[in-house]
Amino acid sequence: MSDTLTTVRPGTEATRVTQTEEHDAAPRPARQRDAFFDNAKYLAIVLVAVGHAWEPLRPGSRAVTALYMLVYAFHMPAFIIVSGYFSRTFDGSPGRLKRLVTGVAVPYVVFETAYTLFTRWTSQDPDRPVSLLDPLYLTWFLAALFVWRLTTPLWGHVRWPLPTALVVAMLATLSPSLGHDLDLQRTLQFLPYFVFGLLLRPEHFRLVRRREVRILAVPVAVCALGVAYWAVPRMNYAWFFHADSAAELAAPVWYGPVMTLAAFGCSSVLVACFLAWVPGRRTWFTVLGTGTLSGYLLHGFVAQAAKHWGWYEPAWVRGPAGVVAATLVAALVMTALCTPTVRRTFRCVTEPGMAWAFGTSAPAARRAAP
Repeated sequence: MSDTLTTVRPGTEATRVTQTEEHDAAPRPARQRDAFFDNAKYLAIVLVAVGHAWEPLRPGSRAVTALYMLVYAFHMPAFIIVSGYFSRTFDGSPGRLKRLVTGVAVPYVVFETAYTLFTRWTSQDPDRPVSLLDPLYLTWFLAALFVWRLTTPLWGHVRWPLPTALVVAMLATLSPSLGHDLDLQRTLQFLPYFVFGLLLRPEHFRLVRRREVRILAVPVAVCALGVAYWAVPRMNYAWFFHADSAAELAAPVWYGPVMTLAAFGCSSVLVACFLAWVPGRRTWFTVLGTGTLSGYLLHGFVAQAAKHWGWYEPAWVRGPAGVVAATLVAALVMTALCTPTVRRTFRCVTEPGMAWAFGTSAPAARRAAP
């Protein structure tokens, strides 16, 4: 073999390969966030907090119960649809699996333990064991998101993904034996919304943000509120929780599949109305949309403490002034918990890096080799 040094002329294949490698190694600019989705996440998470604030005020108030039913019909579906939309790129690669563990699994373990201990401390359930298989309070969403995201590659190969997911949800309502392990009942019943989000594209969101859709959303929302008020004494709003089978809700078996389809149609329309009115420009709360995970996981302690410390016991709280006050306090607390300062403070448990727990990937190791 010759030891002659080969000179590479510009324009040759070797030069192009070298230039390509240098280009790949160069740092790429960070992808700019879409203000619309950050706005949507913030507004949806505020509604989650408001819904929890209204919960103790429902007894004896048809109006509050109607508002509660309306909000629960779309606020979690909206959040899940957006989560599905941003899960489209999940392919099971090592990097994405690492982010799934650090961004979903680890916060689930931490907050499931924390909420169990908090529940013991407030004497709501002093004997409750720490169990990672039985999600407590709002930690069900992390358990469900972990399962949904793992199934993402599968839905790309299913011929009819949304109908298939709806069938799964309908069958879940027929199965009270599913139990509470990882809140599987709720995971399966909310699955169609996640799959729906996987199927959406940017043009679909542009479609619901058109002026005519925004105008149409107003009478639709008003009619939905009227229907909710009418339905309060006639319907069990627990159907919108998607947490129980038909038998557990004391309904005939065939109600389950029918209510699954009806709730999906109703919730999808209301989500479209909600998204139609989400601003697409940067606003004062756009930055808060990046901290919705910390807000979601932390606000539950405030909601539970409010009940424990008797914040709802004064008579005036049960009146209109109390409802308005509870709404404003819930919105302000959630806003504070979504701020960058709070997000940075709790990042060690909501978004831990955990570089110590993962080995160097093979491509990174090759790049680091001399």
